[in-house]
Amino acid sequence: MQPPIAPFRQVVLKVASRCDLACDHCYVYEHADTSWRERPMVMSDETAVQVADRIAEHAAAHRIQTTHVVFHGGEPLLAGIERLRRFSRTLRGAVEGVCDLDLRIHTNGVLLSRAYCDMFADEGVKVGISIDGDRLANDRHRLYANGHSSYEQVVRAITLLRDHYRHLYAGLLCTIDVRNDPIAVYEALVALHPPRVDFLLPHATWDHPPLRPGGQETAYADWLIAVHDRWRADGRPVPVRMFDSIILTASGGDSQTESLGLRPSDLVVIETDGSYEQADSLKTAYDGAPATGLDVFRHSLSEAALHPGFAARQGGLDSLAEECRRCPVVASCGGGLYAHRYRSGNGFDNPSVYCADLFRLISHLVEYERQSTPVPVHRLPTATLDALASGNASADDVAQLRAPQLSRARLAARRAATVVADQESWSILLNAERTDRAAVDDLLSHPYVHAWATRCATAGPARLTAADAGHLAAVAAVAAVRTGLAVKLTVPIVGNFLHLPGLGRMRTGGRDRAEVEAHDGSFAVRADGPWLSQDSPLWEPVRTLDATGPGLLLDDVDPYRDCYGTPVEDRLTGEAAAALGEVVGAALASLTADKRAAVRAGLRVLTPLPSGAAGAWSRTAYGAVALPLGADPATTARLLIEHFHRAQLGGLLDLLDLAAGDANLELLLSDAYGLLSVAELLGDEEIARLRTAISRITGGARSAVGRRFAAGLAEAAARLPLPAGSRQR
Repeated sequence: MQPPIAPFRQVVLKVASRCDLACDHCYVYEHADTSWRERPMVMSDETAVQVADRIAEHAAAHRIQTTHVVFHGGEPLLAGIERLRRFSRTLRGAVEGVCDLDLRIHTNGVLLSRAYCDMFADEGVKVGISIDGDRLANDRHRLYANGHSSYEQVVRAITLLRDHYRHLYAGLLCTIDVRNDPIAVYEALVALHPPRVDFLLPHATWDHPPLRPGGQETAYADWLIAVHDRWRADGRPVPVRMFDSIILTASGGDSQTESLGLRPSDLVVIETDGSYEQADSLKTAYDGAPATGLDVFRHSLSEAALHPGFAARQGGLDSLAEECRRCPVVASCGGGLYAHRYRSGNGFDNPSVYCADLFRLISHLVEYERQSTPVPVHRLPTATLDALASGNASADDVAQLRAPQLSRARLAARRAATVVADQESWSILLNAERTDRAAVDDLLSHPYVHAWATRCATAGPARLTAADAGHLAAVAAVAAVRTGLAVKLTVPIVGNFLHLPGLGRMRTGGRDRAEVEAHDGSFAVRADGPWLSQDSPLWEPVRTLDATGPGLLLDDVDPYRDCYGTPVEDRLTGEAAAALGEVVGAALASLTADKRAAVRAGLRVLTPLPSGAAGAWSRTAYGAVALPLGADPATTARLLIEHFHRAQLGGLLDLLDLAAGDANLELLLSDAYGLLSVAELLGDEEIARLRTAISRITGGARSAVGRRFAAGLAEAAARLPLPAGSRQR
């Protein structure tokens, strides 16, 4: 029986097999493997066509939603503009209708020009550049063969991207040399305003260990810790993939780099002659280490995936050395980069040659994260807890839940950005936050932005859809609009609409992506035809329910409003929206002034459900309630109050351990709390059921705060009239 295949989602495509620099730390030309000498200097068109067909075949067979392809080398720009253009079009043509294609190029930058950038803009190719820091750090290794510096040419290339082709700027890659000043390197990189920085440990093995000046056992950890602590003190001005991966894996997420974490490798290298190889880093182990003996002309990618070399990197924890499996930081470390484990005699069955460094670095970051607490500690006053338990919370009591929910929303957005790995959009969000923190807070706490972020953070990269991943760009575009930044972003089209959360949607037609340009607080969208502004009849904005008072939104367009586990209505006509507003306004008016104020303090968004639905709320969309169309004001009032209170309890459960982790007790709490909020409308049977539920809650509460809350519920229930049957007895 054939073993299961772990499909390839990342392809490193070697379009050129020579380089115009002579970096002495290069793993391709300066380490053990010499196979490059026998390969074509550039990939042929015939090979590129076969590669494209193999990628499309593989994506179709394994239902891959997005394939990530990186043009690499050597120096890939040596392939030339027209060849790279042809390769880009060949790849996109082959996968059209099969999967999305994330196409990038990684270059040393010295040949990058406007002509290259114009072509990359036309073909949708993002550009990453290698630079090792300031001039002193960069010139320690990254020199021409004649010994001349490459620094000015590289900075010129980065400046060109940053200032004129920002939407192509994918980030910077820096190989660490512990002899360089870590802070000087960090400051030089941040000054170039990259959308992301990748720090790489220099390739080494147990046979050829890394440089350790003065015999320092954790020199690389110490260097990275200095950078990390400065980065955190600066407010994380740019995403750093190594740090973000450690933080994410420590909290149960997936790593964003093959050098850390336990996620199986999904990367294959295809050389200029079409041969399949394992990760390039293996070239540092021994001559021929990455070779598979397979190629695109004779073998499919699925056949390549069965090669023992790839299979050895699919086993997660079980594939690690025994010492690694016992290590407390293994979930974040994952044994380090596979190549760094090599020792002649027993191959890769070893911890990383950077084991001590990784242990110290990960431990430091985890402890730093614990002490700094990503979600600020929020303490609820006892009087507020008691008021919430009684069902008589004031507007001020309800407002106490807003700050912790904002903290949760911000953390979910950060984790989503790490999973999505769209560093350009995340950088725009950070810039917007520096411009107007309140505006970005308001955006991130929108119920359906929070629902999207939670979905991404929970799903992880393997289960992420292209629409989920692309939505970060939509969030960033709205942040730019709200803060007045000037940006241009590519945003996905879902169901013929481009969605801008909290603002509305633009009907765009059948393409899969559109451009959004934000400037001076306004925006324009372009898909196939001309630029469309928010004055276009194709723009469908989020509306305000005017009859309910100021600020209550009717959101019937957001794609993430489907978080209730029940179907939602699509955009209402103007007449239907006005009718819903009148009904909800009348429902609110029927409440006491205190209840009405409490609802308005915690409710931000209403979403319509089909007629006859029961109403709904969602734990991931705090501040929103879904209500059915066609209900009268009295029914609407009951559903509004009941589900609003269930949502408030959800917010309370996010803050306090009322149920001690007991999911059944949480459900009982939600049902009882919702019914208690409309107790005056309940019949005898419902009151009896409510009392029974509260009795079970009181008996099951284990935490001190849970017992206090249960006692408050019981006291409130005791004030209710007895059912008629009980009174007769």
